[in-house]
Amino acid sequence: MSISLSSLILLPVWISMAQIQQGGPDEKEKTTALKDLLSRIDLDELMKKDEPPLDFPDTLEGFEYAFNEKGQLRHIKTGEPFVFNYREDLHRWNQKRYEALGEIITKYVYELLEKDCNLKKISIPVDATESEPKSFIFMSEDALTNPQKLMVLIHGSGVVRAGQWARRLIINEDLDSGTQIPFIKRAMDEGYGVIVLNPNENYIEVEKPKIHVPSSSDSSDEPAEKRERKDKVSKETKKRRDFYEKYRNPQREKEMMQLYIRENGSPEEHAVYVWDHFIAQSAAENVFFVAHSYGGLAFVELMIQREADVKSKVTAVALTDSVHNVWHQEAGKTIREWMRENCCNWVSSSEPLDTSVESMLPDCPRVSAACSTEM
Repeated sequence: MSISLSSLILLPVWISMAQIQQGGPDEKEKTTALKDLLSRIDLDELMKKDEPPLDFPDTLEGFEYAFNEKGQLRHIKTGEPFVFNYREDLHRWNQKRYEALGEIITKYVYELLEKDCNLKKISIPVDATESEPKSFIFMSEDALTNPQKLMVLIHGSGVVRAGQWARRLIINEDLDSGTQIPFIKRAMDEGYGVIVLNPNENYIEVEKPKIHVPSSSDSSDEPAEKRERKDKVSKETKKRRDFYEKYRNPQREKEMMQLYIRENGSPEEHAVYVWDHFIAQSAAENVFFVAHSYGGLAFVELMIQREADVKSKVTAVALTDSVHNVWHQEAGKTIREWMRENCCNWVSSSEPLDTSVESMLPDCPRVSAACSTEM
C-alpha cells in the first residue's frame, strides 16, 4: 500500500493530536504548539507535490487520442487503448482526467449525430427565452413529417447524453458498441424518421456567487472587549475551516450550483415534454421506442401520464435491461396489459437469444439478449 506525500508528512501530527485529546498534564501547551505548527504548513505547496493540477486538454488531440477507422479510441503515438491509471496512486486525478475526456467524447458524438447521421439539433424548451437554461434533442429531417414510421431512442441514467448508450463502452470498446449511431443509421436506411432524446441534460451548472457575511463587529453594539473576543474566536474557527478545506480540496475547485431546465428537470419530465411537443405532433402512424435501463422507467412514466395518446400512436417498444417497476410506479391494469402485448425487455443472460426469462413483474415479456446488455 502506498501513502501519499501529504498523508506521510501529516501523519505524526494527526497521531499527536489524537494523543492530546486523550488527556495529559501539559495538554493546553501541546495543543497550542501543534496549532502553531499546523498554521505554518503550506498546504497549497504540499498538495501540489502530491497531486498534479486538474488542468486537462479540451480536445481529443490534446489528450493525444483519436478514433481509428474501426471507431476505436487509440493513442495517436502508441496505438494503445485508453489507460485510466495514467498516474499511479492518484485515483482522484485519474478520475478527473477520465471525466474531462468523457466531456470531449460527448461533444464528439454530438458532431457525429449532425454530420454523419444528418440529424438536426433542436433546442428545448421550444419557447425558451434568451437567458433561461436550455437543453436539446436531435431529430431527422423527416421526424415530424414521415407518414409511416418514427423511431424514438432513450438512453439510461448517469453521464451519458444524447446519442450514447455507455461512455465506458465508447472509450474501452468502440463507437458502434457505445453509441446509438448504428441504430439511427439502420432506422433511417429502413425509412424511419428518428428522434433522439437527451433525458440526462436536466440542468446547467454555474459558479456559485460568493456571499459576503458581515462580521459581528459590523452591526454589533456589544462592548468592545466582548466583541473582540468573539471576532478572535470567529477568525480561529475560519482559520481551522480553511485549513481542512485546503486539505480536502487543495486545488480550490470552483463551487457550482445547478439551474434546472424548465419542464425538463428529470428524465421523466423530459420524456413527457418531448412527447407533447414533438412525438404527439408527428405524422407517423407507427411510433417505435428503443429504451435502455432508466429509459424504460421513463417510458412507463410517460404511459402513466399519457396512456390514451401513447396507445394510439405507439406500435412497439424494445427495452434493454429496463429498470422500470410497474408496482412502484403504480402502473394500472390497462397499462400492464398493453405492455404485455406491445413491449419486450431484452435482459442480460447467457441463454440463447430470445429465450424466455422468468419475471416477477406482471408486465412485458423478458427474453435473453444472449449477452450482457450493460451500456
